[in-house]
Amino acid sequence: MFTGIIEQKGRVAEVGESGAVLVIDSSLLAGVSLGGSVAVNGVCLTLVEHTGDGGRFDVVAETRERTNLARLEPGSEVNLELPMAADGRFDGHMVQGHVDGVGEVVALKKSGDDVVLTLSAPQELMEQIVEKGSITVDGVSLTVARVGHYRFDVALIPRTLGVTTLGSLVAGDVVNLETDIVAKYVRKIIEEVR
Repeated sequence: MFTGIIEQKGRVAEVGESGAVLVIDSSLLAGVSLGGSVAVNGVCLTLVEHTGDGGRFDVVAETRERTNLARLEPGSEVNLELPMAADGRFDGHMVQGHVDGVGEVVALKKSGDDVVLTLSAPQELMEQIVEKGSITVDGVSLTVARVGHYRFDVALIPRTLGVTTLGSLVAGDVVNLETDIVAKYVRKIIEEVR
């Protein structure tokens, strides 16, 4: 279980054939045991090997098809978070690291200190996104500011812009989205009642 509070940005050092292997440079990975979980852009991956400056992860086909990890190249920055300790403080929201799908950046608008990120998402995900609810974008826990037809906005504070990759997004970029777990259960209950 994660919280969506990014601990560090990492840099992709290597991408294996077809994206099946991902090597990430980050000092954060030195303290992770082999077999341990790490959220990489919001995707829960298992550390399979320590490298000189970071670690190696295997990325299965299902993950490559459902997330933006297959689009990463050497030099790409990624958001990293370690799992929440059972006795830890719960910031952010409940994030599983199980990405529901991808969205596309429509705009990143800056007006003084205010920054609004507008994203589009498939209809099946939009049905689980509510105003003032939680959403995970590339692993970052955010509050939904507005919801429209196939689009939603999140406001980004300066700290989020500084410690995550979200501030460097441009229109057309693809991001990982994980909707709130409560919304998933509510949707399932409603579908079963119908």
